[in-house]
Amino acid sequence: MARVLIIDDDTELCELLSGFLGQEGFEVDAVFDGADGARRAMERRHDLVILDVMLPGGNGFDVLRQIRGSSRVPVIMLTARGEEVDRIVGLEIGADDYLSKPFNPRELVARIRAVLRRATAPDSDDSSVVEVGDLRLDPGNRTVVRSGDDIALTGIEFELLTVLVRMAGRVVERNEISKAALGRRTNPYDRSLDVHLSNLRKKLGPLPDGGERIKTVRGVGYQYVKS
Repeated sequence: MARVLIIDDDTELCELLSGFLGQEGFEVDAVFDGADGARRAMERRHDLVILDVMLPGGNGFDVLRQIRGSSRVPVIMLTARGEEVDRIVGLEIGADDYLSKPFNPRELVARIRAVLRRATAPDSDDSSVVEVGDLRLDPGNRTVVRSGDDIALTGIEFELLTVLVRMAGRVVERNEISKAALGRRTNPYDRSLDVHLSNLRKKLGPLPDGGERIKTVRGVGYQYVKS
């Protein structure tokens, strides 16, 4: 049974979600302020965190920064509808996904299951180590090493990289990589994939020769460059 932590000052929403997620087989804890939420999240007793952007005495971004300082627990952020900047900032800081309020609880369940699936296990039965140039990816223990240095990735970033390096030198279509990493097809208004890839590029850095490691092929998709 996966354990979910909700950090949101809307007590009625927390009660509703706790009941619904409980019926779906999740164990749920809820806290109503950011400081307590960050502390509970960093105790590493939960499998996933649902975090609201708007919190009393601070905001969800500050809480997320605290969590990411010591934990890679998957985080789904709740944002106000239409506030694209909040979604982008959340993803850049390290959120795994987001959902705009108001939302259908069934969609939240689908997002939770997709994020947990990608955070805990490889997407396929192929657990063989992949080495491309200075990069070594081990799907079995979900580690990435670049030139001897361990690279800490979120679950979704790991899935993105896995798809790209297994097809290194070839172009992977946007919809293919989005379905593998996010569990859904892309749409013109969803910037999630672009932000996750931007974060991945920053963490991996350029190739040893200074060249671009992950290329965008406009109108088609992305390519991990063979060095």
